[in-house]
Amino acid sequence: MTDWTRSGWRAKPRIQMPDYTDDTELKAVEAQLANYPPLVFAGEARRLKEQLGAASRGEAFLLQGGDCAESFEQFSADAIRDTFKVMLQMAMVLTYGAKVPVVKVGRMAGQFAKPRSAPTEVVDGVELPSYRGDIINELAFTPEARAPDPKKMLQAYTQAAATLNLLRAFSTGGYADVHQVHAWVMGFAEGKNAERYREMANRITDTLDFMKAAGVDSSNSSSLRTVSFYTSHEALLLEYEEALTRVDSTSGNWLAGSGHMIWIGDRTRQPDGAHVEFARGVLNPVGLKCGPTMEVDDIKRLLEKLNPENEAGKLTLIARFGAGKVGEHLPRLIRTVEEEGANVLWVCDPMHGNTIKSATGYKTRPFESVLREVREFFAVHKAEGTVPGGVHFEMTGLDVTECTGGVRAVTEENLSDRYHTACDPRLNASQSLELAFLVAEELTAARQEAHAKAG
Repeated sequence: MTDWTRSGWRAKPRIQMPDYTDDTELKAVEAQLANYPPLVFAGEARRLKEQLGAASRGEAFLLQGGDCAESFEQFSADAIRDTFKVMLQMAMVLTYGAKVPVVKVGRMAGQFAKPRSAPTEVVDGVELPSYRGDIINELAFTPEARAPDPKKMLQAYTQAAATLNLLRAFSTGGYADVHQVHAWVMGFAEGKNAERYREMANRITDTLDFMKAAGVDSSNSSSLRTVSFYTSHEALLLEYEEALTRVDSTSGNWLAGSGHMIWIGDRTRQPDGAHVEFARGVLNPVGLKCGPTMEVDDIKRLLEKLNPENEAGKLTLIARFGAGKVGEHLPRLIRTVEEEGANVLWVCDPMHGNTIKSATGYKTRPFESVLREVREFFAVHKAEGTVPGGVHFEMTGLDVTECTGGVRAVTEENLSDRYHTACDPRLNASQSLELAFLVAEELTAARQEAHAKAG
């Protein structure tokens, strides 16, 4: 792309980004990051793009999940392991339901910055800058904590590198063995109130037993012992993104070296804005959040800017409307994309449109609303004859109480028990796996209907 430079975004309108007060310190941090190795590599990003292209055709399915906002304070090997473990279980169940490979992409190793609805907040008459994620400032409500600090980018890089190192070890070192993963799934299905999921779990057992009898198991097949696992985050803090952008030596194209996939949020998708300008020039797969305010003209311009070559797997449209609103907004966007002949992957984010304030004062997301939006997403694609290619969840492997509902029936009164998120409420391990079973039922039904039509 000859008309793009990695710093070109600086000439565009910027929103949802901090104003650093010490320019000298900021430049020093950017220079230091620019000398660090990239966190991911171009070959990995290209491989992910191919797999997302397959998902856009219904030949694979995307599972994207992880933290709302990664925390410096809560960073631990156990937390990474637990989220990875739950995503492996979800992927196994979804693979069984869809009968296609599941592409596993974590909201990890870079999801440090958060857009906010207001630039400041007021507590007891005191107004301070909003918390924008640990890569920018701190959650504590003091002037010192809320002041943007560029040095936090260096800590974010170090944590992202350590996270990636552990994820790569888990992915290839035997932890992802299919039989071990299924044992975890069976543990959930045998739990209290999980009877409806036992039948599918038992069918997976039968499949693995058949494969073993046929001579295919993890002792002689590396594909049953290892997985490909990718990372993604919202590319919000563009000083950090630019500093980690590198030229790919094999193609001469630019790589966003901060993560395999980056996405643009619903608040920062202005076609002439800084975030779109940055994302249009990198070879990575790019996600685009599509909320209720997305207009037809906007999506046409964004399709052209973000995927001018119309590559399969390059652009993922992540729908986030809220339960009860999908039928109002998604069909017109799908029809516009179809009329443009654009290659996109459609994904459902049922989290961001379903945030409510509970009677106890906590922000939460009801499990039933999350599930309803997923089902509406599948129903619209069925009606339009298009491919529902994936799901995008804010979730954690920890036993938190942040979203209500699920088989373990978290109530509003339970929210205060283990409410640990720095920003938005996440599904816990049990809710995440239950949702995977329910999405798998949708995928199974869609596959059976497609076979019936074909046969």
